[in-house]
Amino acid sequence: MISRVTSQTLAQSALRNLQSGLNDLSRLQNQATSQRAFAAPSDDPAAASAALDLHAAQHRNAQYARNIGDGLTWVTTVDNAISASTSLLGRARDLTLRGANSGALDANAREAIALELETIADELFAQANTTLLGRSVFAGTTEGSAFAADFTFAGVPGSEVRRRVADGETVRVDASGAEVFGSGEDSVFALIGSIVADLRGGADMRGRIDQIDDRMNAMLGVQGTVGARQNQIMRAKDAAADATVSLEAQRAAVEDIDTVEVLVALKSQELVYQSALAVTARVMQPTLMDFLR
Repeated sequence: MISRVTSQTLAQSALRNLQSGLNDLSRLQNQATSQRAFAAPSDDPAAASAALDLHAAQHRNAQYARNIGDGLTWVTTVDNAISASTSLLGRARDLTLRGANSGALDANAREAIALELETIADELFAQANTTLLGRSVFAGTTEGSAFAADFTFAGVPGSEVRRRVADGETVRVDASGAEVFGSGEDSVFALIGSIVADLRGGADMRGRIDQIDDRMNAMLGVQGTVGARQNQIMRAKDAAADATVSLEAQRAAVEDIDTVEVLVALKSQELVYQSALAVTARVMQPTLMDFLR
């Protein structure tokens, strides 16, 4: 009786060891096939929890990268529109200087200057209503145009378009059309209209130069602020790129396997399992004979 219990115990122990070896072999085979350290959270709860956190961080960082790309497009569009506007206003200044020298110009020359200034005013108005994907970049959060036909600012005063570029960090990506171009009678469009009227009416235009310079300085001031925001977004872009590399390295350390190490372990486990099979066969054989007797 004692001999049968001992044989049964040995057989059960051998089977347990065999099953354990088979489980280890299956785990290593899954790792080699999937290139992942674990197939289910229950395989390694701590690693699975860390992996979830890292995937969430990667998702947030990817969203920041998209926001950064969109934000750069916005500030670049704003900057280009202001650059074009300052260039147009510079040309208007030159024309105004020529027009102010009334003694050297006949009526036809003055009219030619007036017509070019009107064209510049139209081009400035178009720049002021610059859009990006259907949204005005100078109108704040409104869906409509930044300026109405009477030159009044039609955007939402004080509103800002912002993009989140990092945890706890947002950047304004638009600019106020009223700050860049003025509004109504104080707008650059109205100013050029007044200069055109002066030209055609033969009025003294020398005081208009200072008014143009004031509007130019306002444009350049806003452009400087936009440039600072652009630099801020570029720094966030670099930080997001660094985070992408760092987070992927951390994720790989938790989820990925060392292929060579796993293949070596798999080969070793196969040998262990084959040995366990042989031992179990030897243990089970006398146990079966005992049962038959």
